[in-house]
Amino acid sequence: MRFFEQQETARVQTTRLLLLFGLTLLALLLAVNLALALTWRLLSAGGLAYPAYFFSVNSVLTLVFVLGGWWLETSDLSGGGEKLARRAGAREVRTASHPAEQRLCNVVSELAIAASMRPPLPMVLDRVGSINAFACGWNEEDAVVVVTSGALEQLIRDELQGLVAHEFSHIREGDTRLNMRLAGMVFGLELIFNLGRSMCESDDQGRRSLLALPGLAIMACGFLGWLAGRVLKAAVSRQREFLADARAVQFTRSKDGLGGVLRKVAGQQALSAASAQPQRFMHPAVQHMLLVSSDSAPRWFDSHPPLQERIRRIYGRPMSPLPADTDHAAEKRPDAVF
Repeated sequence: MRFFEQQETARVQTTRLLLLFGLTLLALLLAVNLALALTWRLLSAGGLAYPAYFFSVNSVLTLVFVLGGWWLETSDLSGGGEKLARRAGAREVRTASHPAEQRLCNVVSELAIAASMRPPLPMVLDRVGSINAFACGWNEEDAVVVVTSGALEQLIRDELQGLVAHEFSHIREGDTRLNMRLAGMVFGLELIFNLGRSMCESDDQGRRSLLALPGLAIMACGFLGWLAGRVLKAAVSRQREFLADARAVQFTRSKDGLGGVLRKVAGQQALSAASAQPQRFMHPAVQHMLLVSSDSAPRWFDSHPPLQERIRRIYGRPMSPLPADTDHAAEKRPDAVF
């Protein structure tokens, strides 16, 4: 895997998508002003001039909704990564009674040295049999790495290193901060749609006011802006996953570390699909942060690339799934904690 080349490609694609996100916001401002201008012309039969500061007020109010949505969404992380992790059901590691959790702490410390980073706080998501993990926090000072109990039970040490290295990349690159800010912008675009919808609502007698016409225009602009914003946010998130995969291979110098993790996840998914077992969904606040998403969103809205595409990029060719067998992992994992 040419991890430096793939990292550069992911960064370039991210920059382009962020520029498109900015252009989407600019297009929304223009669309809202155009829609309201046409509405004013229709309501006044073209005979009245625009009120003073008409376009300025429209633009400022639109930005207030978008930035207000950003503030509301990002305020959920005001308590740091540990607060969000606990809300998702994670707990602190118990090294005295759980050797696998001591191994996790050792891996986190080793990778922190390899990545020249401050070690994040390791935590465990209990009673989750699937292989997964996520990192959260605004920066390295309050960063947390959460690993499911299923990952601790079913991964050998090299695979656990690849899993944790992937999350280290998200912390190093500021992906959590970036995703939360984009999610806030998308939420703000949704607020604009909701504003237009509220203006179109009828009263108790079923009558609509004159605000219904501009409300319809605002609702249409808000919906198109929200749709474009959500698609771009998901596209940015997919590029950051590719970047984190390449970073994990760089940190560990092993394709089979993270590659083995993803292949075992593919094996779990195939087994779950064959047996029609219900898939456990994670807390909505951490869905986009997971190593592998448990949300079955349409491809354009999916925050994670297809699993087989990630495996192909790591190995340079398609690879078959691996069985996520606890006994098999225990045989290959040393008994000593190191």
